[in-house]
Amino acid sequence: MNIFIAEIIDGFAILNKEESLHCAKVLRKRAGEKVKLIDGKGTFFDAELIEVNEKQCKAKLIHSERASNQRDYFLHIAISPTKQNERIEWMLEKCVEIGIDEITFLKCRNSERTVIKTERMKKIVEGAVKQSLQAVIPKLNELISFKDFVKASSEEQKLIAHCDSGEKKILKDLSFKNKRTLILIGPEGDFDQEEIKLAMTNSFQAVSLGSTRLRTETAGLYACQSISILSSL
Repeated sequence: MNIFIAEIIDGFAILNKEESLHCAKVLRKRAGEKVKLIDGKGTFFDAELIEVNEKQCKAKLIHSERASNQRDYFLHIAISPTKQNERIEWMLEKCVEIGIDEITFLKCRNSERTVIKTERMKKIVEGAVKQSLQAVIPKLNELISFKDFVKASSEEQKLIAHCDSGEKKILKDLSFKNKRTLILIGPEGDFDQEEIKLAMTNSFQAVSLGSTRLRTETAGLYACQSISILSSL
């Protein structure tokens, strides 16, 4: 099933240039054909194409339905981007398919990459949303310094996964249902002592992601999958 992302205006759906190009040139859709759409905010639409060209396609809405697979928890993962783009892109795609609401990229002291291609990341997110038949597009934030992000964070439940010693919570002992949860995932060299201390000072709890040392992207995916499973129990 092909699903398009569209802007909904007064009973009509407008596809952006990229979606229009895919609709008109790749799929060779024609005016009068029915299509499935999402607005990225939680609603599915059935619509009929009335204008089709490579720059902009327009469709008349026929039916709308709120997505029934909405999760009863909010998950925000803030993670340091990996040196190799494909690794963090892989994690991003899988987390979206499993279920995530917001992603932020962190610039940490030990970060191997300090520049990200946000537009490319957004395309990966949107592709994963359509592939997994979801109706909500997760929010993707620009790279931000660890210090600035931690001080501004406001989620109800704030967690930090690090490899340093000390007392740590286990994910299965925490509650995620009906809560907004933020979890920090560090770079390959882990968060440094000052970053960990800063997080704890700002009401973050240390959590364990198991007994083995995980790569950054594996840790992000592990956290996303674990919280999804725990919230369904």
